[in-house]
Amino acid sequence: MPTRKVTGEVIAAAIEGLQAQKAQIDAQIAEVRRILSGRSAAAAVKLEPGKGKRRAMGAATRVRIAEAQRKRRAAARKLQTAPKAAKPKRKLSAAGRRAIVAAAKKRGAARAAQ
Repeated sequence: MPTRKVTGEVIAAAIEGLQAQKAQIDAQIAEVRRILSGRSAAAAVKLEPGKGKRRAMGAATRVRIAEAQRKRRAAARKLQTAPKAAKPKRKLSAAGRRAIVAAAKKRGAARAAQ
């Protein structure tokens, strides 16, 4: 079976065909909306929503945000570079040492008995 090469012309034709299908589907949707609402087809056509206005941020607000971010980053760096407090070395009590020795002797005796 021969393979087909996709060229720019094929892709352009595919885009045109899909756009035509989209326009046809949009017209059908508008007709159904018109039927549902009882209005004219032109009023029922709803185009893609436009981008709303972006909220403006004043220069003073940007300065405050930048300063707060610098402060957070400085605190994070300080935590990363701060030397960690060394934990005190744990010590074994004499009674604990005796208990461990006794348990080891007991295990050794059990193995010798087997």
